[in-house]
Formats: sequence, structure tokens, C-alpha cells
Amino acid sequence: MNYDLDLAVSALPLLFLGAGVTIKITALSVGFGIIIGLFVGIARISEFRLLRLLAAVYVDFLRGTPLLVQIFLVYFALPVVTGQHMDPFLAAISACSINSGAYIAEIFRAGIQSVDNGQMEAGRSLGLSWAQTMRYIIVPQAFKRVIPPLGNEFIALLKDSSLVSVIGFEELTRRGQLIIARTYGSLEIWTAVALIYLIMTIAISRLVAYLERRFQVSDRH
Repeated sequence: MNYDLDLAVSALPLLFLGAGVTIKITALSVGFGIIIGLFVGIARISEFRLLRLLAAVYVDFLRGTPLLVQIFLVYFALPVVTGQHMDPFLAAISACSINSGAYIAEIFRAGIQSVDNGQMEAGRSLGLSWAQTMRYIIVPQAFKRVIPPLGNEFIALLKDSSLVSVIGFEELTRRGQLIIARTYGSLEIWTAVALIYLIMTIAISRLVAYLERRFQVSDRH
């Protein structure tokens, strides 16, 4: 068995382009997922029963079905309903954002519920409404506590984004497949792909650890 190092090195520029697309998909999806998850997470603990029910259905469905199936639903099934062709990039971002939003909703719900109940009582005693207390007092405190699990979600989605290759979107995994189809260098290319994923996940882990330390320092001050 021979490992062709020159082949792996020559493929790196294309693979790095794919890695850039992977990071773009992940960053956009987690960004939209944070917006979705924040509102759904708050709805999960809302005073309104219907809102709690709808949020629970959303979370249970998205967490209980595979991301691959959700990508197929968005890219293949949704156009059947709308009659409009779905752009692969839009389909990838939509499916990953909706999926990420369900997991982030549970992260925010747990983070909000970890804040002492006295904070809510203090806010209400100052004349703030429930929504104002959540916005100005509870959510800022909860956000600091959910940084580690949000980092884990980013890493998980970074790896799961490889599933969008099934709809022909050329992120890192798809780029690797295309290069292998041309060169037949499965060992070299998949090894390079795995190492690039590893580098990205380690870098994100270090960034999350740094942010966590910074917030801890700001709390002490």
C-alpha cells in the first residue's frame, strides 16, 4: 500500500475551498439557529400553554428525525408543494438552521432555567414586565452560561454539514468525493479531509474555551 503524498498536497487548495464553504454553512446555520433557538427556548417556558406546546412539537420533531431526512424534505419535498426549485445553498442553510434551532432551543431553555428564580422576582419587583425581565436580566446571564454547549453545537453541525453533499453542494466532503472520482486516491483524499475537519474542530474548541474564560473574568470584575 503506497500513500501518494503529492496527490494529497496537490488536492489541498480545492479541499481548503470546500472547508471555507463548510465554515460558511455552519456559521450561517448556527447564527440563524441561535435566533430561532432563543425564541423557541423562551417559548418552551412561556406562561402560554399553546406557545409551549408548539415549541415542544418543533423541538421534538427536529430532534427526533435525522438531519439527512430534513435536508431531503427541504430540497426535494418542499419544491413539490411550492412548485419552485430550491437552490442547494438555500436548502442547505434552511435545513441546517432549522435543525440547529431545535437543539439550541433546549440549550437556551436549560440556561434560562439555571438562572436563580430570585432574578425574575427582583425584575418584576422593579416594575419590569415578564418580557422586559427576560430581555434585560435573565437572557444576558443565561447567554454566558450557554457558551460551552453552543460551541459544542457549532462543532457538531460543522461535522454534520457534510450531509449536504447528498444534494450536490460542494462543501469539504463533496469536494473530496469529486477529487476521488477523478484521481481514485481514496486513502490520500479522505485522510486529508479528516485532518482538515480535525483542525477546524480543534480551533473552534480553543475559541470557545477562550470566550468562556473572558466571560468568567468579566463576571469577577
